[in-house]
Amino acid sequence: MAEKVKEKEKAKKEEEKSGKAELSDEETDANNAVLVKNLDKEFKEHSVAEFFKKNKQMLGLYGKVRTLTMVIHEYVTNSLDACEEANILPEIDVKIDELGPEYYQVTVTDNGPGISKENVGKAFGKLLAGTKFHRLIQARGQQGIGCSGCTMLSQMTTGKPSKIITGRKGQKAMSLEVSVDPKDNEPKISNMQELGKDFQGTAVQAKFKNIVYRESEQGPMEYLRRTAIANPHAQISFRDPAGKKVVFKRTGKEIPKPPQEIKPHPKGSTIDDLLSLSRVSKARTVSSFLSTDFDRMGAKAADEVKKRVNFDMAKDPKKLGWDEAEEIIKAFKEIDFIAPSTDALRPIGEERIKNSLQSIVQPEFLTVLTRKPAVYAGGFPFQIEIGIAYGGNAGRAMGEEKKIEIMRFANKSPLLFDPGSCALTKAVQTVDWKRYGIKDVEQAPLTVLVNFISVHIPYTGAGKQAIADEEEVLEEIRLALMQTGRRAGIYISKRRREQENQLKRELFYKYIPEIVEALHKLTGESKASMQKRLEKIVLEKLKLEDVEEAKKSKAENKAMKELDSDSTYIQQPKKENKKEKNAKGGK
Repeated sequence: MAEKVKEKEKAKKEEEKSGKAELSDEETDANNAVLVKNLDKEFKEHSVAEFFKKNKQMLGLYGKVRTLTMVIHEYVTNSLDACEEANILPEIDVKIDELGPEYYQVTVTDNGPGISKENVGKAFGKLLAGTKFHRLIQARGQQGIGCSGCTMLSQMTTGKPSKIITGRKGQKAMSLEVSVDPKDNEPKISNMQELGKDFQGTAVQAKFKNIVYRESEQGPMEYLRRTAIANPHAQISFRDPAGKKVVFKRTGKEIPKPPQEIKPHPKGSTIDDLLSLSRVSKARTVSSFLSTDFDRMGAKAADEVKKRVNFDMAKDPKKLGWDEAEEIIKAFKEIDFIAPSTDALRPIGEERIKNSLQSIVQPEFLTVLTRKPAVYAGGFPFQIEIGIAYGGNAGRAMGEEKKIEIMRFANKSPLLFDPGSCALTKAVQTVDWKRYGIKDVEQAPLTVLVNFISVHIPYTGAGKQAIADEEEVLEEIRLALMQTGRRAGIYISKRRREQENQLKRELFYKYIPEIVEALHKLTGESKASMQKRLEKIVLEKLKLEDVEEAKKSKAENKAMKELDSDSTYIQQPKKENKKEKNAKGGK
């Protein structure tokens, strides 16, 4: 018996030594209580600034080349938006200075309206603060994250604040330094002082480490080149780290009309949207709330809703419950509404795209199309613009070869990254380009410009570099590409036939002397006589081919007119050759 007791004690000691001894119920409860208390202590609230500080890749700030380009993108898009809203022709100056290995200083200056003393700190030092997110209006920026995200990145990589100079017309400029307090998502302002000179616009200067400047398809230079194409009214100057300066001169002086803010469309609204709007509405009844706070909601549509709900529409909208809001949304889905207003959309414009591509790409052939506005996701208006440039400097130069270049834009802002996951790229890739005379589209001297504009861009992430695969968007882009592709195909096939005919002529006349020489040896006939007869045969053959070519050209011209009757195109005017000019009496 004593031996058994000793064995049990020994086993217990071994269990305690190995940490596997069983605890009593009281001990277990006490340990669990301590764990729960510790968990409660660890439960903390985080600000949006802290979240993006830890997840800066979600803002597109990852990769040494990409990060620098994204910084330029955020500053330049803000400058363009500010200038256009103030009806000012944008003049933007971008400078990048190399301070050390993977260490650069970025300076961006614009001639915009400037920022008030009250808002300048929020503009550059508070995430999710801005003038765009809460409004349904076309703008390049949307979330109010970009510039403040750059400020935070600067202090994360260098520990330094961003320097800002801003001023308004007729007022003394002020300078200040801004950083972000991640814990509270609030700006920290220091060294604010008034400058002794007038200045209109905003200049920001920030330093960044762990980035690299490169001249590549995804570098700052290419970003600014594409920005100039989509914004021909802007003049953009750029100085790279080596001191090389490039100026993208404006090709038009007309400032785009500012887009109009629109109200939510019933078809695109959710129950939560409806309840959120009802809580801040100034309307006194649900009926007037629907009529005043929604787009395309007239008295007739309100009556249709009234027939489909089981509560009094005269009640205060602030007292709407979830079930009642659900009834309204269900009624919205059963009613046919007029498409959303397109007053909020401002496309680049066909003439402007043509002038920009002609100036920067200098193609051999150019065709441009702006589609009529459409609607996606049930309630957001959007519009597609397409430009196809062929030959000349079109396409991407890969050594001595050229490859297709797809220029993607969202609200006139270039999208350089994440092309594989973007709806614009996918739409281009789904088109059968062989039907339009382009046998190998990947190796073609072709530039395809696609601009998607909307009051709400369905980006796939906060980095704003790829657009989601909305079915209506993909279909509209495909239709626009096929329309412009047909016109490009007509030109390409005609050009190919002209090249083939020219090659035939050269071959015929090249071998006539050799044939004459051989026949002379065989027959002894005069060389001059045979030369004339063979040239006559060749001319007759070529005349027959010219007649066939004229028939094909006539059919193609007819097809061109049919395309023009369906939609508006702009084609680069054909340059007259010397023979045509002399025939018209030109010098």
